Amino acid sequence: MRDVAAAAGVSRQTVSRVLNDHPDVAAETKQRVLAAMGELGYRMNNAARALGTRRSRTIGVLASDAMQYGPSRSIAALEASARAAGYWVSAAFADAGDESSVISAVDHLVAQGVEGIVVVAPHARTLEALDALRIDVPVITLHSAGRGMRGLSVDQTAGARLAVAALADAGHTRIAHLAGPADWLEAESRAAGFAAELAERGLDAGPIIAGSWTAGSGYAATEQVRRSGVTAVFAANDQMALGLLGGLHEAGVSVPGEMSVVGFDDVPDAAYYWPKLTTVRQDFDELARQAIAALVSAQPVNASGIPPIAPVLVMRDSIAPPAR
Repeated sequence: MRDVAAAAGVSRQTVSRVLNDHPDVAAETKQRVLAAMGELGYRMNNAARALGTRRSRTIGVLASDAMQYGPSRSIAALEASARAAGYWVSAAFADAGDESSVISAVDHLVAQGVEGIVVVAPHARTLEALDALRIDVPVITLHSAGRGMRGLSVDQTAGARLAVAALADAGHTRIAHLAGPADWLEAESRAAGFAAELAERGLDAGPIIAGSWTAGSGYAATEQVRRSGVTAVFAANDQMALGLLGGLHEAGVSVPGEMSVVGFDDVPDAAYYWPKLTTVRQDFDELARQAIAALVSAQPVNASGIPPIAPVLVMRDSIAPPAR
């Protein structure tokens, strides 16, 4: 910092203010300091800064099932949002079904001196393990379908209703649900939205076919879908919809001519499926921004006052009126 101050012709205190984005620094002075930092290759040492300020400016992220699209997309969005707010991310991964693994991951993050923890917690078991712990830093949970006072979420039930409504509005009255794993909170909420929209429209409850989020499970459901007599399917995620599209194609069933399909998530590839997939988009970036904002604010964390983020239906080519 002494070298930067000397090169820029300012005091060390001014350099510190620039590093901390203090508002009381003239724009020309700030640019001079930043230019000196660039010339000297200066990089702030977060460990040294933490010793001086007693703040780590680090957010912990505890995650399970990070290979799935929703959790992995959220982790990336959390890192970007934290960096934009001047914070770093320290991640720990846990087996959602193993309470000791969750406890160990929390202990690891707390030992790093994190100022708060975001738990990407799609399973009820993870929330139960957290509730049994005393954690001395603020905690926010994502992908927990908004459960509890610390859960932020995209409205999964509303998203499912959008998907079913799109199929019903096209004229479908026999609609199946290709569901996610029963131990996932968001799968439970999407199944509830499927049932609620059918009931509100006076339509018979459609068959629910168990899946595992994978394209393979969607492919394996093809014959059951065909035997069920439905003309449309709401798949609880785009990967299962992809597998189902492949299975229907192999069986000679035209989509959307003979079967309409809607997914959930709007993965980047969904616009390039054949046919292009109608799906429900979640705003993971906004969810991450809310989580980081809640943790870095001076207010006590209480997510119950933050409404769930509304999902959006993305209409493409996989829906048509029923052929029969």
